[in-house]
Amino acid sequence: MFNFNIKLNIIYVIFAALIDFIIGDPLWLPHPIIYIGKLISKLEKFFRGICKSEKELKLSGGLIVVIVAATTYLIPYILLYGARINVYVFHALNVLILWTTFAAKSLYNAGVDVYKPLINGDIEEARVKLSYIVGRDTKELSEHEIIRATVETVSENTSDGIIAPVLYGIVGGAPLAVMYKGINTMDSMLGYMNEKFRYIGFFPAKTDDVFNFIPARVTGVLMCLIAPFLGGNIIEAFRIMIRDRKNHKSPNCAYPEGATAGALKVQLGGTNSYFGEVMYKPTIGEPIKNLEANHIFQTGKLMYLTEVLILILATLWIV
Repeated sequence: MFNFNIKLNIIYVIFAALIDFIIGDPLWLPHPIIYIGKLISKLEKFFRGICKSEKELKLSGGLIVVIVAATTYLIPYILLYGARINVYVFHALNVLILWTTFAAKSLYNAGVDVYKPLINGDIEEARVKLSYIVGRDTKELSEHEIIRATVETVSENTSDGIIAPVLYGIVGGAPLAVMYKGINTMDSMLGYMNEKFRYIGFFPAKTDDVFNFIPARVTGVLMCLIAPFLGGNIIEAFRIMIRDRKNHKSPNCAYPEGATAGALKVQLGGTNSYFGEVMYKPTIGEPIKNLEANHIFQTGKLMYLTEVLILILATLWIV
């Protein structure tokens, strides 16, 4: 099987990450996630139209998982299988496909897009920019809540948008990394445990939990190791992460969020509103420092350094 050469996959991942570092996700280039999202939306609409009970709706969520996972794995697999006729095309296509699974620069820029109107006193614009990257309602958030939401989503997506694709790209090549992105996109669209998505989103959410189990914990550990570069302490960051690892509705999100809170010496978590339903999350971390707009930049720096660290460790594997 051409996509299970670990050392070659590491090289592909490193080059893909470098491209993402430099150019991110250009607006002129249609991103595969757009089409994955359209597929999920069409499947959701179709199954909601034919399902006549909550049980059927729940089972349809399982079918969506199977369809999306199979589609997102097979398309890059088939493309790469065909590209084997030319070794240079094959290598280049591996890198380009993996590049689409990384989101470091776009995630950092999304944080900056919230930060800029905040420091300019335009809280309405900050709420709008934040709404592009979070699932919670942002229309009435205070400045503190906007900062907290941005820090939380950047730290959480360090796992979803960077470390997980790196790990799956190394283990199973581009097809597995793209399949992971499909599963993660399903969760972001359907995986809400509220009245609207409780049944159709059950299996997408649980599948995402399984696929993020290891990446989230790896991300948390790497973030703790990076803590001194942000004025934090490795042991203290680990303490906060382990202590508060269950203070989240997700079995995974509290690891990167806890590591971030420990590294930056801030407190995250609390009440959020999703699709009109208020959901309380326990707090994560300790408010040694008050959350300020600059912590958005600090979280972005933590994200980049975490990615650099895992790439260094991957490089050492093949040296």
